[in-house]
Amino acid sequence: MLAASRRLMSRSSSTLNRTRAIAKQMSAVAGTKPPSDADPEPVVRFESTLGLRTYLLNRPKKYNALNDEMLSLLHPKLEEWDNSELTQVIAGAGVGRAFCAGGDVDGVVRYAADEATRHKAIEFFKREFDLDLLLASLRKPYVAVLDGHTMGGGVGLCANAPFRVATENTMFAMPETKIGYCPDVGSSYYMSRLDGQLGTYLALTGDSLQGRAVFELGFATHFIPSRRIPMLMERLSNLETTDKALVDRTLEELSSEREPEEPPSPFVGLTRVALDSAFRHDRVERIFAELELLSMDVQPEEVRTWASKTLAMLQDRSPTSLKVALKAIRRGSTQTLEEAYNMELKIATAFCNGASPDFATGVTAVLVEKMKTKPDWKPSSLEEVTDDIVDRFFSPHSSYLRNAPTVSEMIIEPGSERGASQRIQARYTLPTENEIRDVITGEDPDAGTMGYTLDDLLEYFHDARQGKMGVNEKILDVVQRKTFVVDNDDGHAVWLRWKHRD
Repeated sequence: MLAASRRLMSRSSSTLNRTRAIAKQMSAVAGTKPPSDADPEPVVRFESTLGLRTYLLNRPKKYNALNDEMLSLLHPKLEEWDNSELTQVIAGAGVGRAFCAGGDVDGVVRYAADEATRHKAIEFFKREFDLDLLLASLRKPYVAVLDGHTMGGGVGLCANAPFRVATENTMFAMPETKIGYCPDVGSSYYMSRLDGQLGTYLALTGDSLQGRAVFELGFATHFIPSRRIPMLMERLSNLETTDKALVDRTLEELSSEREPEEPPSPFVGLTRVALDSAFRHDRVERIFAELELLSMDVQPEEVRTWASKTLAMLQDRSPTSLKVALKAIRRGSTQTLEEAYNMELKIATAFCNGASPDFATGVTAVLVEKMKTKPDWKPSSLEEVTDDIVDRFFSPHSSYLRNAPTVSEMIIEPGSERGASQRIQARYTLPTENEIRDVITGEDPDAGTMGYTLDDLLEYFHDARQGKMGVNEKILDVVQRKTFVVDNDDGHAVWLRWKHRD
């Protein structure tokens, strides 16, 4: 009787707390001044629908580029939502044709040009990175809807989300080397963990991925047609749990298979083999040299075409940015998420302090004056970018890093998944090449040490990913490029073997 009474009191207390929280929220909403025709549109809209909390970036004419005001609004609201027992799911999206097309870099360059205001430029990067780390540490499921341009700072807002939804409108890029800067917002961590050398290629070239390719190549976790996004938001709002498995199932139910009229994935077969080979090098000069070899007549036409196009892109980029970006990607591959952000914050500080003039040159030429010609990079060639110049961005003794701040530490509760970004980021994607390799080689403890045929492999990942769309296509592409077969001599089974260790 006493135990039953205690359970009743516990339930009553929980109900009372929830009722108070609802009343507090209703009071806050009731006390909010309704917008008038004279009120400007907020740069971020915050919406609450049942258990779903959604932020909508609302600078459509600027492609929702992040500015100081947006950072000031987002950080406290996300903390509030994550700590509220009424919140089941947090979602992020953008108004108009973009999720977020980057940060307000022209404003940053103006601040950096004057020593009196330079601290504001550096502070912008710190606040932006702190927001990204907050998103990495959310306890509630976070769904980023990338229905449009997603570049630079916009990638930072979604890279840490366990659920990243691409649509046919998604255009993904880290174009910083085009403007004489270096990919940041955690890209040295995330891009270095994409399959093979895809991340290195994207970081150096600034090339973009479109639509389904963002999902197939491992950045998005799901592909959902844009017309289904309203239905997705409605279903998320009706969830009465923070269980990520149920969020994943909700997203998967609205996902779609590749349609015949959709363009093929851009990096498969021989082109993908060439990409991984060319961008495996640790010096930009060696990448250029291999691309030149791959563009020669003796190569297959698809490889020649890709190599020539890639070489032309790289030749337009800032030589300093290319070398700094490559070193950051290589270092980021062995760093924790926080270490990578701190490294990138040092790089941003060095650019603001004048370690290279290319940031100001590139932003002015590309974003302000809209020039179609190659900016006047200094130095203008790879050979002139010495190791001493690159060290300005990394060396602890660099005078350009004298006032570099550090990112705020993530608060990670014991036993929770907060901060386990690498594991969370890959959990709901298509299988990575490393996962497929470990099953074939017997290094995955859950897969056993017995050999695998192609049918075995397809069945294993079908079950492991619970029938996720796109898994079979990913397995077949990787098997074609990375494995060979061994017959057991009786004609009943053909075993897969991994070609080589990466």
